[in-house]
Amino acid sequence: MKQYDYLIVGAGLYGAVFAHEAAKAGKRCLVIDKRDHIAGNIYTEAVEGINVHRYGAHIFHTNNKAVWQYVNQFAEFNRYTNSPVANYHGEIYNLPFNMNTFNKMWGVVTPAEAKAKIQQQRDEAGITEPKNLEEQAISLVGTDIYEKLIKGYTGKQWGRPCTELPSFIIKRLPVRFTYDDNYFNALYQGIPNGGYTAMVEKMLEGIEVRLEVDYLADKAALDALAEKVVYTGPVDAYFGYRLGALQYRSVRFETEVLDTDNYQGNAVVNYTDAETPYTRIIEHKHFEFGTQPKTVISREYSAEWKKGDEPYYPVNDEKNGALYAKYKKLANTQEGVIFGGRLGEYKYYDMDKVIEAALDVVKKELG
Repeated sequence: MKQYDYLIVGAGLYGAVFAHEAAKAGKRCLVIDKRDHIAGNIYTEAVEGINVHRYGAHIFHTNNKAVWQYVNQFAEFNRYTNSPVANYHGEIYNLPFNMNTFNKMWGVVTPAEAKAKIQQQRDEAGITEPKNLEEQAISLVGTDIYEKLIKGYTGKQWGRPCTELPSFIIKRLPVRFTYDDNYFNALYQGIPNGGYTAMVEKMLEGIEVRLEVDYLADKAALDALAEKVVYTGPVDAYFGYRLGALQYRSVRFETEVLDTDNYQGNAVVNYTDAETPYTRIIEHKHFEFGTQPKTVISREYSAEWKKGDEPYYPVNDEKNGALYAKYKKLANTQEGVIFGGRLGEYKYYDMDKVIEAALDVVKKELG
């Protein structure tokens, strides 16, 4: 008889949901994480009374009522709506692209005029079947918006020109012929009052958590503690990169406290020109409508991932997809190991989808 039913590797959202549900069903769980904190990449820490999103902005949004009700057990959410703006050499535009964007760009006033302008630019570009991100973007919003608001930003974000990126990356881009500036088409949206760390703390209440434990460095001893393992780390690292390393994009943050109560007037400002080295500036207090006398900002720099860096999002191209398929085959042969989450499944996951996936798996597990 082993000491625990489940060893959960990673105290992020997937691990916390799985642990909460398993513990509720009477299972003995041990959660470990190699970082010095819980909550994974949604970790928030208080600086000057402001909940700072240490690993970049996380805005909870979902159309799944069950998931919304689930997270509301652990936190009360505010009414924050994601309405980022773009700064192109000092010109400010609405994101998502909406009638304000089109009016500022072309002086058009009606949806019909905006559609006609996009159609005209699409025709001039001669794109019928978009073969890459650049062509997909031009066919969605025309050449002007692509040149000013997409090309430079996306190139910085992915570290490669838009002509080398697959078209599907931009298919989720919202384009609106109304004045609605809500980035997400989501029924439920907000930020937990008091930050995400407090929410994950609630999920892990009463469950044993050990931090600064490197699972892969002491795998055999840790595996011996539990009947089953839930692994949410990088799938290629689990297998010692034996088939090669999967590619990720990483993000570097420069965070500073400023002696002003309001630096940029919005939580998120994207810098869409190619010359500005960072992709965006986050002003954290605006996520919770803060009135603190100081403010905290983070500049985000996108970078190619290398071993030792924090992997943020997978590079979902053909080559990496094929390599992940091989790792998935290997993963399926591991008795008593569940691979889950963004890194375990090499998948770009929104928070609600992470929760959905964890709930599905734990339900199957517990029957």
